[in-house]
Amino acid sequence: MLDLVIRNGEVVTPQGVGRWTVGIRDEQIAYVGIDDPSMQAGRTIDANGKIVVPGGIEPHAHLDIFDLTNPDSGRSTLGPEEDTRGMAFGGTTTHLDFCFVEPSMEITKAIEERCARWKGNSFIDYSFHVGLMGAAPLKTFDQIADVIKQGFPSFKVFTTDVLPPHPKRISVRLDMGRIQLAMEKVAKNDGIMVVHAEDDEIVQFNYQRFAEEGRTEGHNLHLVHTKLSEELAFDRIIRVARASGAAVYFVHTSAREGVEAVVEARGHGLPVYAETLHQYALFTADDYKKARGFCHHTYPSLKYADDHKALWQGLVNDGVSTMATDEFPTTLEHKLLGKRIDNVTGGNLGAEARMGITYTEGVVRRGMSLQRFAEVTSTNAARILGLYPRKGVIAPGSDADIVLIDPALKKTLTRDDFHVSDYSPWEGWSVEGWPTTTILRGKVIVENGQLSGTLSDGRLVARKIDPVVLRRPAS
Repeated sequence: MLDLVIRNGEVVTPQGVGRWTVGIRDEQIAYVGIDDPSMQAGRTIDANGKIVVPGGIEPHAHLDIFDLTNPDSGRSTLGPEEDTRGMAFGGTTTHLDFCFVEPSMEITKAIEERCARWKGNSFIDYSFHVGLMGAAPLKTFDQIADVIKQGFPSFKVFTTDVLPPHPKRISVRLDMGRIQLAMEKVAKNDGIMVVHAEDDEIVQFNYQRFAEEGRTEGHNLHLVHTKLSEELAFDRIIRVARASGAAVYFVHTSAREGVEAVVEARGHGLPVYAETLHQYALFTADDYKKARGFCHHTYPSLKYADDHKALWQGLVNDGVSTMATDEFPTTLEHKLLGKRIDNVTGGNLGAEARMGITYTEGVVRRGMSLQRFAEVTSTNAARILGLYPRKGVIAPGSDADIVLIDPALKKTLTRDDFHVSDYSPWEGWSVEGWPTTTILRGKVIVENGQLSGTLSDGRLVARKIDPVVLRRPAS
């Protein structure tokens, strides 16, 4: 006796797409194959006309975090109890947030505090990247091996402070010596580096120059956080990673030059992976000048149409492994608080729209295959970051995290389509296909516009990365 059976849908698996039946028992997928009419279950979902894909994995979220872009405001982003509601509606069943470790902190204690904040407060499953910040004492790096064994194998570093100095802004940048040390420790213990890569000297000089020239309007952000800055930083990190033997996951790749650097590295057999964001693939720097244009901003910055082409080529074919959001949920007033190059609020309120937007823009409008859609929205993040095969795939033995997308659902998005804040940057966007049912470990948590999940449904997921992913490009 199964708990749940899904019949008549177009099921997307690594082996192909077919009109198969999915059987679920005890939170896991028990069967994928040709329908057996005698198969009994506590409930049957008729997925006729729907596409059945793995539950989405959001690899890049910043919930309940202090906003360093506007430190005088004393504000933080919305918490997991608010934002994971939207993720559930949007077909995301697992998200990775960050546990940032300041130089005075111990990594394990920081993780414990972050886990306690999420426990009982998330509609979906979760884990955390460990963020190493500033001039961390060398003893901090000695903790990396134990932290990886505890199920947290991804370590975030910044090559830039992102914003200019401010009395209330802590330094987030790691010097290249500490980055190399982190890479050596991570490589030795089967972890991966997660990198925000920009050239700090160029970024900080541009802030100084633009301030002296009186060009501090926020619409100049792409001239501060430049394509060259990304290119230089990607190249440098790849060289240090090659020398250290470390695998690298570049977050929020925004420029053609970043994609090209990753493709070249992968061509040499290096385990280098690129993430991009849906807003980076669909908006340009020209949008900064529009009303509410800063709603689409996250650091580094929006770029140009030729960057769109490179990002989509990488997503549809190869070179860009994941579609993320850099989720940074706020109210509209908070998002639009800053107007200058040194205080425009970063991040994006987009996790709820991620699956639907990627389906429309990737599958419908750019010919992305359904298998590739599953890869960039779920499977690749699971493999690269250590959730696979528990997450990210419809296969026997995997968690029954499943989403049904209705390809016939065509509409222009409005505020009423979203469930987190008082706005969405995707209002007014035309979509063709949208998630209608979300299943977390066999439990239907969203169905036909109704939330039946609870804040106690989400669980911390320990991660372990397949060494194959860390030795050569595998996703």
